[in-house]
Amino acid sequence: MGFVKLEKQGHVGIMTIDRQEALNALNSAVLTDLDAAIDQAEQDSEIYVVILTGAGRSFVAGADIGEMKEFSSIDGKKFGVHGGNVFLKLENMSKPVIAAVNGFALGGGCELSMACDIRLASEKAKFGQPEVGLGITPGFGGTQRLPRIVGISKAMELILTAKVIGAAEAKAIGLVSEVYPPEELMGKAMEMAEAICANAQIAVCESKRCIRKGMQTDINTGSSFEAEAFGVTCGTRDKDEGMGAFLEKRAEKHFQNK
Repeated sequence: MGFVKLEKQGHVGIMTIDRQEALNALNSAVLTDLDAAIDQAEQDSEIYVVILTGAGRSFVAGADIGEMKEFSSIDGKKFGVHGGNVFLKLENMSKPVIAAVNGFALGGGCELSMACDIRLASEKAKFGQPEVGLGITPGFGGTQRLPRIVGISKAMELILTAKVIGAAEAKAIGLVSEVYPPEELMGKAMEMAEAICANAQIAVCESKRCIRKGMQTDINTGSSFEAEAFGVTCGTRDKDEGMGAFLEKRAEKHFQNK
């Protein structure tokens, strides 16, 4: 995982894309390293929440134009499938993923942030899908996730004009949850991650699963997912502990993820 580092702080896995000489642009090697890091974080039972960020002054500036310039149609589709599959794996992790967007999140970088569950941004962050200005379309899920997050009209505007927006506008349209001064971003992301870690993890993972699956289907089917998850969590020791603490007026809870 030469271009992607995975470090642990308590139950938080911090995944950092580090290809600073190219502003962390995504090429085939970076995507392969990211794929491996996702597998490692998923399989590590001590990691409850993942924070994804970029090294230096960029989150991910986009896909690597130098690599893509020589693509044929076949090469382009293969690259799109590769990146799309990695981003789907990230989106479908059982564990919550927080994007700490520290700088440029353009093209593939914006798409990567959208594959995360929660997006927090630095005041210096920039978002956009500028692909049509390069003669291509978004290739890693931008045409699919952006309208689901910000609505069809705003997604059409951003994608078809290739407009780049700042963090404040990204928050205004719902693309990010919060915006912080650059020096506070990782601390705030850790605070949020630790708040999630403090809860019952079976319930956290089941809640994420219901939201993700429910967003892809009708409300009746989604409600059946939720009923199933509710039943699963009602059979856990964590439910007994959480409800016991509430009834006993105990602030301290001892969840066992069982």
